[in-house]
Amino acid sequence: MKIICAETVLLGNEALSHAGKTVIIPDREISRDDLLDADALIVRSKTQINRELLHGTPVKFVGTATAGTDHISAAWLESKGIYWCAAPGCNANSVSEYLVAALLTLHARHGFDLGGKTLGVIGCGNVGSHVVKKCEALGMNVLRNDPPLAAISTDPDFFPLETILAESDIVTLHVPLVKDGPWPTDRLVDYRFFEQLKPGAVFINAARGSVCCYDALLDAKSAGAVSHMVIDVWNPEPDFRTDVLEWADLASPHIAGHSYEGKLNGTVACYNELCNFFEIPKMWDIAASLPKPEVPAVEIDCAHRDEEDVLHEIIRQVYDIEIDNSLIREAAVADEIDRARNFDTLRKNYRVRREFMNTKVVAQNAGNSLHRKIKAMGFVIHEAS
Repeated sequence: MKIICAETVLLGNEALSHAGKTVIIPDREISRDDLLDADALIVRSKTQINRELLHGTPVKFVGTATAGTDHISAAWLESKGIYWCAAPGCNANSVSEYLVAALLTLHARHGFDLGGKTLGVIGCGNVGSHVVKKCEALGMNVLRNDPPLAAISTDPDFFPLETILAESDIVTLHVPLVKDGPWPTDRLVDYRFFEQLKPGAVFINAARGSVCCYDALLDAKSAGAVSHMVIDVWNPEPDFRTDVLEWADLASPHIAGHSYEGKLNGTVACYNELCNFFEIPKMWDIAASLPKPEVPAVEIDCAHRDEEDVLHEIIRQVYDIEIDNSLIREAAVADEIDRARNFDTLRKNYRVRREFMNTKVVAQNAGNSLHRKIKAMGFVIHEAS
């Protein structure tokens, strides 16, 4: 069996070589010619999976090591009997950790407390539900909006978008890109969206670039309807708008879900599905592939300190979001071809970012409230010796 694997699939060769001959190709360079003798294709979001790529090839299996699937022409694959899979929820915790890192950085920069603030979460699936739990643990009042979930749920705690926008101090997007049907999200965030927004709210997009009309966002920022912006996703990608970057408090090159575990979960999901489909024994030792965490432990004295300041310091030692913010600004050169290339390079060469669960925290002189918050962020609590 021959498997074509995109270069950015984490540990793709280590995993898939147990299943068959594996050929690694840069994501945007995978062509139909590469697939003329291939049985399977494993990608991430930079490779468009459609008729142009697969027509007339013997490919029987396509896997994307991502939660999102808007780069896949699913209906065409299914019409041709090509089995495909994704990795829903693979990076949900990663995005939620990015989100709390961003919020606590805004707290540190601008001096506003998160506790007591109202957070509107638009999209409460795999990612949004993680965000809700972490932010409620921070003492925030969380309002949820998700029409597809509300339609099938008996949970009364879903609110209309208009309510979310009018009452939220901070609004964060965690929706998939949906272009049709009863609840499309393509350009969900438009001029009308910002007209309804509580004046001076914080706006965060770590979902999909096409969900937001960035011209409308810039107008809202200029008019003061939006006080602060956190932008991880762009329209278009891999190019990105320098005018949006200039106004953003925090920006990053679509890496909110790029923790090591988030990417590894995607590879594992595709590997398992491929083995099941082709009835191949699962031989990959996943645990042996895990690197040691760069920050296995954090010790901090919390005496007479604000809890959110302590949380910010702990998280910054494990994941410093300011590094990503600096890197994308350095990549914003004038030439759009170079800018797009730099964007792809930042994602391809993204540093190893382990999730909080890999770090033990010794919080000296911390009360029960702070201990609960540290644990709720995902860290392992160790008692001071």
